[in-house]
This record gives sequence, C-alpha cells and structure tokens, in this order.
Amino acid sequence: MKFITRLFARPAALVAIGFSLILGVTGCATSSRVGVTSDFDHSVNFRAYKTWAWYPQQAVDAEGGPAKGYESFLDQRLQAAVERELSAKGLTRVDKAPDLYIAYSAKVEEKQQVSPYYNGLGYPYYGYGYYGRGAYTPVTQYKAGTVIIDFVDAKRKELAWRGTGQAQVDNQSISEEEVHRIVNGILGNYPPNDANARR
Repeated sequence: MKFITRLFARPAALVAIGFSLILGVTGCATSSRVGVTSDFDHSVNFRAYKTWAWYPQQAVDAEGGPAKGYESFLDQRLQAAVERELSAKGLTRVDKAPDLYIAYSAKVEEKQQVSPYYNGLGYPYYGYGYYGRGAYTPVTQYKAGTVIIDFVDAKRKELAWRGTGQAQVDNQSISEEEVHRIVNGILGNYPPNDANARR
C-alpha cells in the first residue's frame, strides 16, 4: 500500500521530465545532424594542395551507373556542393594538372533504430517501480543518405583523404538541401587537424 501511495505521490515535475524526455527522443529522430568520419594519410602535407579536378570518369556497368551523356540530379547537387565548399577553403578547380582529384559516391539505405529505454506505455523506461515490468525494444525504420568523398593525390595516384557523412533523409533520393548539409559536414573535417597537415 505504501508503495502505491509513493508511486502516485511522485511530484508533477517527474511527469514533466518524462514528457520532456519523450519530446527529446522525438526531436533526435528528426534532427538535422550529420554523422561524419574521416581518415587520411598522415605523411601528406595538405597545405600544399591548391588545385583540384574531378576524378576521371569511370566506365559505368549496365546495371549500376547512370546513362552516359547526362548526369543525375544527385550528381549535379553533389558536384555543386563540393565545388562551393572547396572554393570556400581556397582550393581552385582546374582543367589540367591538378594537385588533387576529387571523387564521390552516394546512396540511400533503409536503416533501423532500436530504442531500449521504452516500456510500451507511451513514456520512457526509468528502471524502477511498476513501470519497469513491460520494457521492450521498439524498432524504428528510417532512410539514411550516405556520401563518401575521396581526395586523391594526382601525382602519386594514391588516396590522401576520405570523408564519410550519413544523415537521415526524407526520400529515396537525397534532396538539394540534404546534399549541402551532408557535404558541408564532411568537408568541415578538411584539412585534417594533424601536425603534418599544418606544416
């Protein structure tokens, strides 16, 4: 009996906290944050790179790539976003003899998000009292857009830097706004913060 009295006597503040946590979880699901990772060749002096060009086009296979002679909307969006960000970093696009070749790829995949702190009653699971008994792990389906950008040393023909960005997207393609958001997030890590990169 004392347990039930204590349970219903919890201050209204606790209820408010519960609702704020629910709203927080919902807000995270629709957040515009981009998950970004990058890796690079630590022997490279990135400050020496001044010019760039698109990596020479590869032959497309019959099933995978776009038809020759035109570019998809996603290609156009990615190229515009990359050009804008590289220009802002002081890198100049050239037609011949670049310091860097830039290559990219993009895809949209179905993902799953598991939320273990939920009890199926419409509010978070706190791990105490009666509310902990019905805990389960709901799964949310969502679409994730992934973009990979490679910087290839034109003279050595070797990968110098790779950045990857992933964000939740609304459709099976990546919109113009989403492309700029992801590319901006990826290239925010370039040049890398490394002793060799600054020399």
